[in-house]
Amino acid sequence: MIGAAQQSALQRVLTGAWTHRGALAWLLWPVALMFGALAALRRGLYRVGWCRTGRVPVPVIVVGNVVAGGSGKTPVVIALVRHLQSAGLRVGVISRGYGRRTRDCREVLSSSPISEVGDEPALIKRNTSAAVFVAPRRLAAARSLLRLYPDTDVIVCDDGLQHLGLGRDLEICVFDDRGIGNGFLLPAGPLREPWPRAVDLVLHTGVRPAFAGFSAQRTLARQAQRADGSQVALTDLMRAGSKPLLAVAAIAKPDDFFAMLRAQGLKLAGTMALPDHFSFAAWSPDDYRGHTVICTEKDAVKLWHKQPDALAIPLLFTPEPAFLTKFDSLLSVLLAAQPKPTLSSRHGHTIT
Repeated sequence: MIGAAQQSALQRVLTGAWTHRGALAWLLWPVALMFGALAALRRGLYRVGWCRTGRVPVPVIVVGNVVAGGSGKTPVVIALVRHLQSAGLRVGVISRGYGRRTRDCREVLSSSPISEVGDEPALIKRNTSAAVFVAPRRLAAARSLLRLYPDTDVIVCDDGLQHLGLGRDLEICVFDDRGIGNGFLLPAGPLREPWPRAVDLVLHTGVRPAFAGFSAQRTLARQAQRADGSQVALTDLMRAGSKPLLAVAAIAKPDDFFAMLRAQGLKLAGTMALPDHFSFAAWSPDDYRGHTVICTEKDAVKLWHKQPDALAIPLLFTPEPAFLTKFDSLLSVLLAAQPKPTLSSRHGHTIT
């Protein structure tokens, strides 16, 4: 079993190889051909009906990507859930719950241990208060959610473009600044499936979109959050006499987080980049005594159990207005086709 340092090193090597068609990418290319053949066979089995796709009686929106690694899907999910809630819709969220130790289907509660539900579902629950369910099969999660919350209007699936067992009504593919990398399939490149492929919306979360699509603005909040929900201004962390800052990130691109912290004027005494979804099980607060530990919200939901005085700095994610306008127009068609009462008759206004 390899440690965190070895995982980070391996991740850096692969990420570097995926940016261009170098020696390592070409060495892995035959394996990528086999991966592509198996993926095509799987899609074909669903197409001819040998494998079945299950549906639920409400619109399902899948937010996913075709590139391995984080591209900002969870912030997109949170932004969309809040947007739908502001329109008066009752929203449920489903996820596989990557990184959790359990394998059952369960609801994510505010009190749920992160090890049992996963860090991203816990973060979505904390930020939206929506009904959130996790399961290895997303169809099972959707059905369980609707059994317990039958008045749900819309289900948002965090990840799952390649999870063909769940029928979906609207697909959103998220990209960051990597675009499609070298264009090879795994493991020679970052692609989970060939691109381009048909999707309803493409959203770029980076600052340099690689091709056509909608964009989003990402900035850090001006206040950090404590475990008890109270806030502290970032300017207070820069005052003379304050403890030196140690920035910790266990996300797909930790250097981006560190750069955003520095752009806010924070002077970092140290940075610690850990593998995505790192559990912090071996974290010892005594090792970092004398520092103020700052981290992402995703890391905080795990780190607070070990270091309650750690500070989380939220990411403010804002899709461009044109994206939300197009999203609303697509969703309004889906909602109009539902046998339920119309949104306007139940909530007094409608998505337009």
